[in-house]
Amino acid sequence: MATLQLTRVPVAKTGMLIRKPAAEVFAAFVEPQITTRFWFTKSSGRLEPGRKIRWDWEMFGAGTDVTVKALEPNRRILIEWDGYSGRTAVEWKFTPMEGGTFVTITESGFTGEGDEVADYASVSTQGFTWTLAGLKALLEHGIELNLVRDRFPKGPKHPYPDE
Repeated sequence: MATLQLTRVPVAKTGMLIRKPAAEVFAAFVEPQITTRFWFTKSSGRLEPGRKIRWDWEMFGAGTDVTVKALEPNRRILIEWDGYSGRTAVEWKFTPMEGGTFVTITESGFTGEGDEVADYASVSTQGFTWTLAGLKALLEHGIELNLVRDRFPKGPKHPYPDE
């Protein structure tokens, strides 16, 4: 196999159309009483510009400290959090479209060796995709699918039970 080299640092990026108005979709990420229904299980507070909060995934014994860097109502959220390799930036963009709101989530700033960074970007993309799918089910159909919890039934360090 030829030696592979990165020419740019990978980022995690995913997106999905949520068939609800931007204000409702935006609120789902800002208001912890909504977000805890499809993503993390505990939050120390609402997202507000400059605020530092804590998000926990109690089922995994994991959590992260979040700093809100920018909050543009119904348009954009930018945070820093403890990513896989240290502090990374996560940005949500909310684009109104006919029939709903397209949400784009991008995480950047991964550090480490090439293989590690590629793995971080891949795993993060998967996680945010499950998060958006859970949000879609909740907002469009009122269903809590537990996708994030069920992605790792044996915990995130053992993602595949047969390995």
